[in-house]
Amino acid sequence: MANAVLAGFMDDDFFGPVSLYSEVIQDTALDLIDMGKVRAASGSALTLSAKARERFFSEIYRYKDKIVLRSVEISNSPEIIARLGVLAVNTALEIDIYGQVNSTHVMGSQLMNGIGGSGDFERNGAISFMVSPSTAKNGAISSIVPMVSHVDHSEHSVDVIITEYGLVDTRNRTPRQVAEAIITNCAHPEYREMLWDYYQRACREVGGHEPHLLDETFSFHRRFLATGDMRPS
Repeated sequence: MANAVLAGFMDDDFFGPVSLYSEVIQDTALDLIDMGKVRAASGSALTLSAKARERFFSEIYRYKDKIVLRSVEISNSPEIIARLGVLAVNTALEIDIYGQVNSTHVMGSQLMNGIGGSGDFERNGAISFMVSPSTAKNGAISSIVPMVSHVDHSEHSVDVIITEYGLVDTRNRTPRQVAEAIITNCAHPEYREMLWDYYQRACREVGGHEPHLLDETFSFHRRFLATGDMRPS
């Protein structure tokens, strides 16, 4: 997902040149370096496709002054991330209406990937972004849910939530305002009515700072279970 987000900058007229400070450097970083939109890239690892890897090694003379690999203790250092004022972009599997994020576990149980340095970047970046498609499994499940099935990043670590339908800056909003904005701006249209119904009944029947209907929280996940496929997309 992060690689796809960077790819969107390739056609952006006002983007760059900037410095890329990351844990992992992927294919698109090479393209942006070639376009002059990234002046330098720092990371702890290269995860390149076979085609990009061949290009990197055959033309390493062009990249050796643009890319530096550091130990993870440096690339993911909270102090350095904060000092540099990094705009942190990470990927979510699911995001709930109040801004909690699950980045690692499908259905809360099946490990898809490790948390890596996402927590270091989300909690210490100048602005922290979480990006996700609005649905998974070809639309069979909403990535915007009433309550995440596993919490990797709390609402206090995430500033901006983005899907293909829009974004929400959570920093100047109360939890209820965040919920209303996420449902309106980030959820897939097919799921908005279900999310509104959940949220409005939770406000009416339970109330409180972050209203929840705990008996119904995982109805979105049960729909996914009905497919019988627990494998990650």
